[in-house]
Amino acid sequence: MKNYLLILVHVICALVLISAACSETGNSSLKGKWRSTDGKTQLQITGKQFILSEEAEPVAEDYFVKADTIFTSFEGSAPTKFVIQQLDNKNLKLLYPDSLSVAFVR
Repeated sequence: MKNYLLILVHVICALVLISAACSETGNSSLKGKWRSTDGKTQLQITGKQFILSEEAEPVAEDYFVKADTIFTSFEGSAPTKFVIQQLDNKNLKLLYPDSLSVAFVR
């Protein structure tokens, strides 16, 4: 009986750790609709897509986040890197691949 309780405690702890690791709460403040402070650029980040709308047609790309960098890919090409310089619930500041820093607000 003692061994069964010990195994049960370990299984419960493992389930709690797995559920915490699989949750997506880390990037919840990143997702949503953003606009640049000058109003020229619209950015929408969903659970699966990074949609950047500038003067041309909006382009939806798959993305993933690693540390403070957003990596996007466009049909098999090398990923494009956007570095997150600042992120909170109302403000987002991205460093574009060409070293241009753009501030976004919700």
